[in-house]
Amino acid sequence: MEDYLFYGLLLGYLLNLLFIPQALLTRKRHPTATVAWVLALFVLPYIATLLFLVFGINRVQRRAVHKFQSTQQIAARLPSLGPYEVGQTENTNKFSEQQRRLITLATKVTGNEPTVGNSIELLSDTNQTFGLIEQAILSAKESLHLEYYIWQPDRTGTKLRDLLIEKANAGVKVRFLYDGFGSFNLSHKFLQPVYDSGIEIAAFLPGATFRERWSINLRNHRKIVIVDGNVGFTGGMNIGDEYLGKNPHIGFWRDTHLKMTGPAVRQMQQTFAEDWFYAAGEELTDESLFPEPDTSGPYTAQVIPGGPDGQFDAMHSVMFEVINDARHQITLATSYFIPPPSMVTALESAAHRGVKVRLMLAGKAEYHATVLAGRSYYGTLLKAGIEIYEYDKGLMHSKTLTVDDDIAFVGSPNFDSRSLLLNFELGVFVFSSQFVELLQQDFERDREAAIQIEKKSWAKRSVWSRLGESVFRLFAPAW
Repeated sequence: MEDYLFYGLLLGYLLNLLFIPQALLTRKRHPTATVAWVLALFVLPYIATLLFLVFGINRVQRRAVHKFQSTQQIAARLPSLGPYEVGQTENTNKFSEQQRRLITLATKVTGNEPTVGNSIELLSDTNQTFGLIEQAILSAKESLHLEYYIWQPDRTGTKLRDLLIEKANAGVKVRFLYDGFGSFNLSHKFLQPVYDSGIEIAAFLPGATFRERWSINLRNHRKIVIVDGNVGFTGGMNIGDEYLGKNPHIGFWRDTHLKMTGPAVRQMQQTFAEDWFYAAGEELTDESLFPEPDTSGPYTAQVIPGGPDGQFDAMHSVMFEVINDARHQITLATSYFIPPPSMVTALESAAHRGVKVRLMLAGKAEYHATVLAGRSYYGTLLKAGIEIYEYDKGLMHSKTLTVDDDIAFVGSPNFDSRSLLLNFELGVFVFSSQFVELLQQDFERDREAAIQIEKKSWAKRSVWSRLGESVFRLFAPAW
């Protein structure tokens, strides 16, 4: 028996040693993560091997290169947005120096310039959002494009599925792109009526093959609905009963979404076309999918697609820039707060230079471990003078940001490493004091349903609480 145990452990160590060179060669960007993996592979036979297969192997870079090549292949054939971009339509001197710096960076890292003449409706109630999406789908005449991270096969998901089938049977061209990991509950039985109606369906990686199911990276976390190329929806809300507050185990669901018309919808359509080409191999370059937009709206907006497929960490870069450049105030709402060290430093530095920084974070979550991991950051943030609130009415799932008086952001990315560095995300900057005011009004309403974390009482929490927070922080994504 002892011999079997000895040889079993020896085999486990030999397996672990085989992965050490890969850890050293492929995880150069974060040396601390590399050291952690090497140590784990040395001391945890079998366990570390399994964990490294799931979390450690950097499949992101290889598949991200394929996505980048795919995007480059189709981008040149997509219709131009030139006539609607800020530089082509008006004097950029109307923007503050702060706005211009952000616009310059965002244009460099995403390829998207801000567009003028957009109409944007801020949606803070998920039932209202779902109702407006239903109405927009019912009004479709030519095309419907939907892209979601999570689509549940429950009553809500079935209702919207059947509505899409109805429109497809009426002659509308419907394309549905879902994330293979986030929407793993979608069964063949649920999707068969969709196929039968002629709706085109594609799954975005990971999850398309057995090999890819070893990795939970490279998620498509975007939420996009585009109707006839004219009306667009994006934000933080997925499709399912829980997002409408119908899951009794979760309760009230607080989320933020946008309904848009104008040139920015064209940018969203371009993002969908790039994702669809990668997942389905079909080029969506026909001009009928990119109709002339209504430019009568009051807002200048810049669509920000982020993901690991570009030359830059676009979402991380723009968030880092806008926080570092803040002069007066920052309000941030997010459902998952496990920021990379650079973002912690940016927030604390802003507070130290006199910026009023306020965070609205989730006090409850589908996975409570994420709340505990986020709380491990509270100590230094509170010490820097940052106000922290935990939403208590239900589940906080909004992803919004306001900076000073005239920069607002709404989208799909959380304030964590996955959203900022690993996931495919989509957000919208709106350069408007009026829109900033709307988001700040939402923040004030949320404060009434939140608990403020006080520095003195936080310092007195139990050792067990501190230990739990520190343990779960160890699992914060790093690559």
